[in-house]
Amino acid sequence: MSERVLTVESLTTSFPNPGGPLAVVDDVSFEIDRGEVLALVGESGCGKSMTAFSLMRLVPRPGRISAGGIELCGKDILSLPVPEMREVRGSDVAMIFQEPMTSLNPVLTVGAQVVEAIQLHERVSSGEARRRTVELFDRVGIPDPDARFDAYPHLLSGGMKQRVMIAMALSSQPKLLIADEPTTALDVTIQAQILELLRELQRETGMSILLITHDLGIVNELADRVAVMYAARLVEEGSRETILGAARHPYTQGLLRSMPALARRGEPLAEIPGAVPPPDEWPPGCRFAGRCDRALDHCASDLPAETRLGEGHSARCHVVAGEEAP
Repeated sequence: MSERVLTVESLTTSFPNPGGPLAVVDDVSFEIDRGEVLALVGESGCGKSMTAFSLMRLVPRPGRISAGGIELCGKDILSLPVPEMREVRGSDVAMIFQEPMTSLNPVLTVGAQVVEAIQLHERVSSGEARRRTVELFDRVGIPDPDARFDAYPHLLSGGMKQRVMIAMALSSQPKLLIADEPTTALDVTIQAQILELLRELQRETGMSILLITHDLGIVNELADRVAVMYAARLVEEGSRETILGAARHPYTQGLLRSMPALARRGEPLAEIPGAVPPPDEWPPGCRFAGRCDRALDHCASDLPAETRLGEGHSARCHVVAGEEAP
């Protein structure tokens, strides 16, 4: 039986608004087992990064987690006092942020920043923390790790900065790694190297990964399961093979059609018309209804329920529910 690392139940994260709170993560539920890679997929503005910040309890003010529960490694993290939550960050869960260029302190050497992360969670000497940092740098593929220990961030390439961030995230051997668009700012060659590094580290350590991305090519490289997010809600979930090969929700199908790998040479890429609406313009029903070419009359007014489509596969869509009805 698989060991459950993370359980998210009906998570809602809201920001105050004159017309009432706006939920930027709305009634989201999912689970991650030990050693599993779950990809959280969707366009920019869908709520993926805010979901990650919620799991870390780092929601920027004045936002707050307004409903739901998060259980991480058997701990109810929403009930933990702030000092205990600081201990959880790093030891149980760590995060690689989207922009390595701005995530490192420019006035400290990269080695000193990893040492600080180690000593925050463990009582070890500076010498031992330095030794472990150099070892981590070597493990994540940073050349000449002894020399790089004393380098400042501006002296490193984007790819090297991202490797430093990965080393920092791994410094206390977390059980869950949240990787928020880990290759967005990198060129294609470096992207491939970082993805291969994450795959190797995941296999070596057995850690779980929540991979946040809008790139379905990355999903195909790394993920075991996929959760598709649109306008703060999950709209489809399933295995990688199911989502990439037999997606049912119109939004997921639109994302797949927009992949360059599926386009015919010389023809323009298919696109989903419009854009993700802002939270204060969401309809009470399906939030994709205004962009969906298969929408029914009641889609925008009635909230779709979850339709089970097979083992581990579900979608929240009136059209899909109608197709499944006897």
